[in-house]
Amino acid sequence: MRSRSADLPARQTPGPGAPELDAPELDAIDRRILVELQNDGRMTNVELARRAGISAPPCLRRVRRLEEAGLIRGYHADTDAQRLGWTVTFFAIVGLESQKESVLAEFERLVAGWPEVRECHMIRGGGDFLLRLAARDTAHENALTQRLTGADKVSRVQTLQTIRTSRSLAGVPL
Repeated sequence: MRSRSADLPARQTPGPGAPELDAPELDAIDRRILVELQNDGRMTNVELARRAGISAPPCLRRVRRLEEAGLIRGYHADTDAQRLGWTVTFFAIVGLESQKESVLAEFERLVAGWPEVRECHMIRGGGDFLLRLAARDTAHENALTQRLTGADKVSRVQTLQTIRTSRSLAGVPL
């Protein structure tokens, strides 16, 4: 039996509250490829193909198609923050004085320039943004909190320091 072609048709798959985007229809092999790459993005194409149950050339075509469709956005090393000297992980819930798009965008641009801000999410309920930040120590955490509270148009900041992380997975369940 032949596997489906790597050139699968695109279909509209909007997420909740998201604009409609062209996304390829995923079959079981595509999902297997994504699962394996989420678990180990460094494996060779030959090993990935073996795990997906197909030969290497169609596997590479599928991976490229998934990349081009934006389903695979990149590859990175999962580094150990503690061993690299970033001993504090904390979250900040940030409230702004206004929810005008210009104010929201200005805040996003501001924190995009801070290397300690590892994630920035616009949220609803309880604040405008949720940030995940890395700090070298509590003094650094305090300095970052002060930078946040002193930022233009910021009305409140609540921080939550991580005591330990028992689970941190990349990607999504497939």
